[in-house]
Amino acid sequence: MRGQYLIDIQGILDTLPHRYPILLVDRVLEFEKGKRIVGLKNVTINEPFFQGHYPGQPVMPGVLLLEAMAQAGAILLLMDERFKGCVPLFGGIDKVKFKRMVVPGDQLISTLHLDWLRGSIGKMTGTCTVEGQVAATMEAVFKLSA
Repeated sequence: MRGQYLIDIQGILDTLPHRYPILLVDRVLEFEKGKRIVGLKNVTINEPFFQGHYPGQPVMPGVLLLEAMAQAGAILLLMDERFKGCVPLFGGIDKVKFKRMVVPGDQLISTLHLDWLRGSIGKMTGTCTVEGQVAATMEAVFKLSA
């Protein structure tokens, strides 16, 4: 453990199959095995999606907020030895709400709770915030593919 976080970028790269330009977790701030995770994404103007979303008024696409939460949740799952090397896939996303824009300079904090897990299928509830304000929420069903 270095600094104020539990898993740094190297640990994330060792755990997740995602890579640039779709890797959306920079570090893990909190981790409760099999229960909960808090991930952080530093949002910068250098993100490739800001070139087109939107020129002159950069806003992080809502679907990428959901992906950032999903990736944090995937780390929670893939830290379990049973699921090492699996690929996490969405099965469904429900109860999505977008509450606040996310722009360059923001720190996106994704908090995921594992609601249930049966074999390789489960459900998580997620919230992402910026400066304590909710940016988005979701419930997601997932499958871990071998």
